[in-house]
Amino acid sequence: MAGHSKFKNIMHRKGAQDKKRAAMFSKLSREITVAAKMGMPDPDMNPRLRLAVNAARAQSMPKDNIQRAIEKASQAGGEDYVEIRYEGYGPGGVALIVEALTDNRNRTATNVRTAFSKNGGNLGSEGSVSHGFERCGMIEYPASAGDEEKMLEAAIEAGAEDVESSEDGHTIWTAADALHGVAGELEKALGAADNVKLAWKPSLTVDVNEETATTLMKLIDTLDDDDDVQTVWGNYEISDEVMEKLG
Repeated sequence: MAGHSKFKNIMHRKGAQDKKRAAMFSKLSREITVAAKMGMPDPDMNPRLRLAVNAARAQSMPKDNIQRAIEKASQAGGEDYVEIRYEGYGPGGVALIVEALTDNRNRTATNVRTAFSKNGGNLGSEGSVSHGFERCGMIEYPASAGDEEKMLEAAIEAGAEDVESSEDGHTIWTAADALHGVAGELEKALGAADNVKLAWKPSLTVDVNEETATTLMKLIDTLDDDDDVQTVWGNYEISDEVMEKLG
């Protein structure tokens, strides 16, 4: 999704990479543990766990860390995480969906509400913005994986629904329940993807100017820095010109 990938590019240019990496590993570990607890601890028998493990590998997470996260699911007395989705509007009327895994609903709700209110946004009720998004599977490959024609052919063969290609890379969209199967077929043809996950794809996007984008990035940055927040999705579109100014 344009908004999410643009934000990711901005994050990559920020400092404190070690801190960001540690936080990312923590969130990946949490997703692996939850996935393993919800089904079999074997990635081959548990589609959600396989996706979580593949996502961790794509970020160069050490094997030992991945195995510890899986084993943590069967340990007695471990944290009991629940999945929560928050919805609201950021500056400029941008719709945002925040996905979290938490062991303390009150803490997470307070943090998310505060992030919205301090950065030009308003937290809404469940369903307030998700009607403008579609739940899809998202598979990302680097530009080096192949040209647009090669990616389109591979995606069609694998049973995907759509492909978006740019100089930054390729995003392949699937039906939510087909993500695991399509990702497996693409891996045979193209190798491991950079990212495989369920996503919220906006039906329509909103172009934001520099002023709005600056405040919006502060809001998303604050949310992303929260340990309980796994992913932030939005329907915003930032032009290359504005991106350069935000640099």
